[in-house]
Amino acid sequence: MSWNLRRQEVLDGDQLRAMLQDNPASAARAILIAAQANMVEAQALLGQILLDGTGIEQDAALALTWFQIAARNGHAMASNMVGRCFEHGWGCEPDAVKAAEHYRQAAEAGLDWGFYNYGNLLATGRGVNKDQARALACYRKAAQMGHAKSMNMLGRYLEEGLCCERSVPAAHDWYRRSAEAGDFRGQFSHAAALADRGLIDEAVVWFQTALRIGNLNFLRVSRKTLLHATHPDIRAMAQDYHQRAAELGDASDHAELEALL
Repeated sequence: MSWNLRRQEVLDGDQLRAMLQDNPASAARAILIAAQANMVEAQALLGQILLDGTGIEQDAALALTWFQIAARNGHAMASNMVGRCFEHGWGCEPDAVKAAEHYRQAAEAGLDWGFYNYGNLLATGRGVNKDQARALACYRKAAQMGHAKSMNMLGRYLEEGLCCERSVPAAHDWYRRSAEAGDFRGQFSHAAALADRGLIDEAVVWFQTALRIGNLNFLRVSRKTLLHATHPDIRAMAQDYHQRAAELGDASDHAELEALL
């Protein structure tokens, strides 16, 4: 498909996303025009493609600037992304206090990711006073909105009885919902819960699913957990997790794999 965009044309958000799939460079030009025309969705999209380097030269500092513009114009996800930039130091010096403030704003706007990220800072005391009860409330709100990662976190609080009445069946139900919604940590939690109930074949399927989509940090933690599994079929999966971590990681991950073999 050929995209011919005149300077005066301003496309809507769905059209801009379609262009990103078809022709990232043309989409970047269209997004810039729309952002400069004060289309808030385009301002947030411009921040994202600058952060990712999609169809445009990567520039995290400029990405933060456009996220901030969109956030000031009331875009909740842009507020969340300003928080992400400050939390991780993307285009700026890391600042957990500023990150927490922007996550809070995104949460107050009703954004599930805002609740989740603000909950994470409350749970760990980064940028705000540690408050597990408020963290739980954030996770619960986002989980009820269908946020997969928050479903897994809510399951953990329920399983441990942290700031709530302990309920293992409810925890396992949230793990299942998180797994089915596509979160790899939820898939691992669901698999562990199935294994605890003796449903080994089902557990292995979910461990394999989490293995395929999990990131490196997840694999590094999970491979150690699997090494201590009681059932041999699940314990054997530790090698698969070590192998995948070696593919994604560095020399230390290769050394871990060699030590296991």
